[in-house]
Amino acid sequence: MSEPKRVVPVPGGFLMVLRQGDDVFEHLESLMIEADIPAASIRGFGFAGSIRFGFFDFGRRDYDPRDFTDVEVTGLTGTLAWKDGKPAVHAHATAAGRDFQAVGGHLLGLAVGRGSIEMTITVHDQRLERHFEEDIGANVLRL
Repeated sequence: MSEPKRVVPVPGGFLMVLRQGDDVFEHLESLMIEADIPAASIRGFGFAGSIRFGFFDFGRRDYDPRDFTDVEVTGLTGTLAWKDGKPAVHAHATAAGRDFQAVGGHLLGLAVGRGSIEMTITVHDQRLERHFEEDIGANVLRL
């Protein structure tokens, strides 16, 4: 049996369906390079085998990470841009486990669990870059 397609072009962007074990960030970054995407908005949902959220600590200028396994990603939203010539994915998500309790935050990592994660990628014409802003200690999208 042949490997299922993971990405198809659609008017205005792409549809992406990732499978068990796929790393969401790796696939988004590869698509940005291969399709020469200047910038994009992303939305998605599906099942995560593992997900890492972060909450930004402005005092330390770093994320406090928290890992979860086997959860439903109920909503994922973000932007695709560039930083220092490399793809930069900035996404936030919410997810819930068997107890129906929601967790969420800045998305630091996401691997697909059983099932899939489906995403729409809306491409923008203008190339967008992220730049480090010293006063807040984070990379910010520059318009």
